[in-house]
Amino acid sequence: MGNMELSPEQREELLETLKARFEKNMHRHEGVEWADVQAKLEANPEKLWSLNEMEATEGEPDVVRHDQETGEYIFYDCSAESPKGRRSVCYDREALEARKKHKPENSAMDMAAAMGIELLTEEQYRELQELEHVDKKTSSWVQTPENIRKLGGAIFCDRRYDTVFVYHNGADSYYGARGFRGSLRV
Repeated sequence: MGNMELSPEQREELLETLKARFEKNMHRHEGVEWADVQAKLEANPEKLWSLNEMEATEGEPDVVRHDQETGEYIFYDCSAESPKGRRSVCYDREALEARKKHKPENSAMDMAAAMGIELLTEEQYRELQELEHVDKKTSSWVQTPENIRKLGGAIFCDRRYDTVFVYHNGADSYYGARGFRGSLRV
């Protein structure tokens, strides 16, 4: 994975970006104070690195919830469309290796693991859609139940006709308009 630490300049720039997004979108995290989020981030530099990876691939991560039981803040990719830097990927390594021709460069599950994040579940995706109407032109892979994956499929979601749709596709498929959204607990 390489160096998972940000320079002081990178940390400062990322925290400024996250704070500005946080303050601009208070509807995503009512009752959460930025100072508390920042303190948690500064105590977990590896999480800052993951957020920087989310930001670098145009995911626009933001706090969407505070888990009262664990004290963790939960970040999701909140970009209007599936993050540009994470599109044209199949679902997972098995699907990537199964492709004989025209292999994509990567898979959603491998990219997420390398970034230190998890793909949103269908439930999390629907939760995000209640906060923001996203993926009106793109779609996003979501965590696929094992029984579907064993049969060669994977699921993805999008918003069309003011409705969230869940679809299926071969896990080895990939499209320029399909990426994935991630979550990170800090």
